[in-house]
Amino acid sequence: MLSNQKGVIMEGASPAGTVVLVHGGFVDGSGWQGVYSLLRKDGYNVAVVQNPTLSLEGDATATKLIIDAQGEPVILVGHSYGGAVITEAGNDPNVAALVYIAGFIPDAGESVNTLIERFPKDGPAPPILPPQDGFLFLDREKFHDSFAADVSAEEAAFMADSQVPWGVDALGGTISEAAWRTKPSWYLLTTEDRMIPPPAQQEMSARAGSTVEEATGSHAIYVSQPEAVVELIEKAASEVTSAAG
Repeated sequence: MLSNQKGVIMEGASPAGTVVLVHGGFVDGSGWQGVYSLLRKDGYNVAVVQNPTLSLEGDATATKLIIDAQGEPVILVGHSYGGAVITEAGNDPNVAALVYIAGFIPDAGESVNTLIERFPKDGPAPPILPPQDGFLFLDREKFHDSFAADVSAEEAAFMADSQVPWGVDALGGTISEAAWRTKPSWYLLTTEDRMIPPPAQQEMSARAGSTVEEATGSHAIYVSQPEAVVELIEKAASEVTSAAG
């Protein structure tokens, strides 16, 4: 269980702790249902952010609203583009630790676009279609293979058909101050990822000094293997609690 900076257990605190989950681009918060259910079963309070994904600034603001509504310091978790969001929103004093799930980890002055430009040129390219009125979509026919290869074909088809338009301004939003420079962080590296190449994940997580765990899975590992995601989140929560004690 986490306490505030004075060591006082706050009203509404969970015996296990509180986790805030932040989704990435093209999807919404419902993809966290498996992770949410397992964490709740283990005694955690859990809140899920619904990012508008129109701008990084707006998504960080939406995330801070949820963070500040919690009764104790939180473990802040971000998948994919959600990693950029938690890097900005994680500066909130109510955040105890950051957990990146196949996520982007920009530094101050960097954006998701900055990091994409550094991807290995010989790796798989995300099948992002040309912008439509300022929004991006993934090619529906390539969604399964690129985003969710270890998700069932039926579920991947639903994810492809229910895509959330991702604003181009969100990709270009720059970090004002990188939370990982002052907060401990953990990273789940997905070895079969075809959206964010594993070498890029390794480089970002190493720069951030994150504690890294690897899992054989796709970019949608938070959907396909919620157990692996929960294991890392709970490890982060345990270590933060031990350090605070």
